[in-house]
Amino acid sequence: MTRAWNRVLMARHKDRPKAGDYIENVFEDFLEFHGDRVSGDDKAIIGGIALLDGIPVTVIGEAKGRDTKENMERNFGMPHPSGYRKALRLMKSAEKFKRPIICFIDTPGAFCGMEAEKRGQGEAIAQNLFQMMSLKVPIISLVIGEGGSGGALALGVSDRILMLENSIYSILSPEGFSSILWKDSKRAAEAAEVMKLTALDLKQIGIIDDIINEANNGTNINNEITIKNVKEALIKELADVMKMDTEVMLNKRYEKFRKIGV
Repeated sequence: MTRAWNRVLMARHKDRPKAGDYIENVFEDFLEFHGDRVSGDDKAIIGGIALLDGIPVTVIGEAKGRDTKENMERNFGMPHPSGYRKALRLMKSAEKFKRPIICFIDTPGAFCGMEAEKRGQGEAIAQNLFQMMSLKVPIISLVIGEGGSGGALALGVSDRILMLENSIYSILSPEGFSSILWKDSKRAAEAAEVMKLTALDLKQIGIIDDIINEANNGTNINNEITIKNVKEALIKELADVMKMDTEVMLNKRYEKFRKIGV
């Protein structure tokens, strides 16, 4: 088993804390909002307002389930267009009320079903990328498990990108990569090594800003140490970004993504 493939398996582990666990344990007074004001409420995206160390913030997360039933309800963390539109609605509200935005990324990718395509999946993701680049409030994104394809990037245009040490962030899954490149999905472990999708790889390349340490390989759903580390990292990064002048912040965000080619 390759080093990278081992990280893939840990990122997908069923007992990793989910976005809802972090929202519940890192923030205070979370109030969830629903719906995109267009077509419905996508349960693969959860979001609302909360307090982080006394600071009002907007929190948005890609939500997986704990068991098969909940995963079916949340579409295994793969948002539909309505999910991305809900996220953008919350982001625009955050800008209006001058609340920083914190995003939790954990998805194999955007849902690729026919209905999602009919309802404008690509356009919904593109709007998030476009609008997030110019939002006049701090944005922090944290990859907590899988960060796959445009489904992850739709919540990843931010001033700070953090990753848990056993999470992954990539253009597509290793299985998809090996199927396309080598016509053999069984070479996924080999593909994972080539793709440079681990937190350490991406930190060295300069794609992400920092890595948050985990305890017990991140597979304990009640992992108080990991949750504590996440809270401390978010408080620190938010304090740093909030010190910036708005124009300086926007210029740095633009330069960041021009540099990495997004």
